[in-house]
Amino acid sequence: MPRKKVAATSTAPEQQPEVVQDPLDPVKVNNANLVELKLALDDSVRRYFSRPDQFRTNNTHSNVRIGLGVASVLVGTGTGLYGWKTEFEASKMIVTIGVLLYFLLTALQTAYTYFIEGKTIFVGKRKTLVNRIETETITLSSETKPAPTPTSSPSYSLILAYLRSSHGGKTLIKRNNLSQAKDYVNFFDSEGTLDEGAFIAWLRDLSTSLIDGATSPINDPDSVPR
Repeated sequence: MPRKKVAATSTAPEQQPEVVQDPLDPVKVNNANLVELKLALDDSVRRYFSRPDQFRTNNTHSNVRIGLGVASVLVGTGTGLYGWKTEFEASKMIVTIGVLLYFLLTALQTAYTYFIEGKTIFVGKRKTLVNRIETETITLSSETKPAPTPTSSPSYSLILAYLRSSHGGKTLIKRNNLSQAKDYVNFFDSEGTLDEGAFIAWLRDLSTSLIDGATSPINDPDSVPR
């Protein structure tokens, strides 16, 4: 009597479908516009250093600017409405004070942006627990450096400052400053598309050099955070 053939069963584990993450939309700018080139790289810097495995964004600068801007708008709007609904002679003093206050708030916003925030594009903090709670702070500034010669191209300069402290900032543990510039052509192709991979690799190397090269203020007294 012929034996029935038993189909062979595979014991290999079933493969799970690979999860593919959607890539970010490519960033494309006008190669001839240095402002667009810088803003595109500034945005990429903020995206990289605000990732969950990096730092938590400190929005103090933007909050102050927005607060002063909103306050000036409210004062200007309120002054205008008051002057519109009240007779000129009765509203003259209040309107004058409101106008002066509006210009004062606007001037404060401009001064804060220029003198305090300056070229800063990112401030981040994170806390670590190594026998004690330590706080790491990173401050990043950027600028465009003009081409030194007619045959060269402008460059993107990134200035990094790192600070590690404990006890609420009272005890300074380590600090370091680092700056480096690279030509825009290293990160953008002829059509103005950003090579995100190359730029992120550069940021990763800078971050590693900045943090690993941080020294104690006792051993490096000339290293002053910016």
